Amino acid sequence: MAKLPSTKAVTDQEQKPTSFEAAMAEVEELVARMENGELPLADALKSYQRGVELLSYCQKELRAAQQQVRILEEGVLKDFDDDNE
Repeated sequence: MAKLPSTKAVTDQEQKPTSFEAAMAEVEELVARMENGELPLADALKSYQRGVELLSYCQKELRAAQQQVRILEEGVLKDFDDDNE
């Protein structure tokens, strides 16, 4: 019988997304599973928590990209038009 990875190992691996795109793909997968409505409550809560962590990571990555746009745009520091701030 094949040994499954421990929950801690899987959790540690999932803690660090490899990219913005990978994080967003995981969020979409989590949302789909949660919308399905078949997750036990404990799993739904873990999925929600993971989604919050991933979205925080994505926001951080987007802020960094916005800062790069500010710096690179014509070599002059300009504000990035952002309706969410």
